[in-house]
Amino acid sequence: MMTHPSYALLYVADPAASATFYADLFDTRPVDVSPAFALFALEGGMMLGLWAQSVVVPAPSAAPGASELGIRMADDAAVDAVFADWQARGVTIAAAPMKQGFGYSFMGLDPDGHRLRVYALAGG
Repeated sequence: MMTHPSYALLYVADPAASATFYADLFDTRPVDVSPAFALFALEGGMMLGLWAQSVVVPAPSAAPGASELGIRMADDAAVDAVFADWQARGVTIAAAPMKQGFGYSFMGLDPDGHRLRVYALAGG
């Protein structure tokens, strides 16, 4: 039986604050919020969970920034548009838009330092 990942989970200091950040960033509301957890149902079936790192068992062994969420865009112009939007929203930018071996991308950070890479693949 083949399975496919459809869920990303980030460990955060404050799920409510992180939920506010992602609700604004993705222009959607969480489908579930509690003091220790928030859950988003994103386009394409992807689920994004935000779990209070203080209650995760076993405790996380990696700090935020050890992985990243990828947000694919159609082309370089769309990457630039998201970059401008995130700058206007005050999102911390870790890397400005640049050409890389795989395409064009920039990286923002959420309030906990999780990496959010917005990219367009080379050649579409």
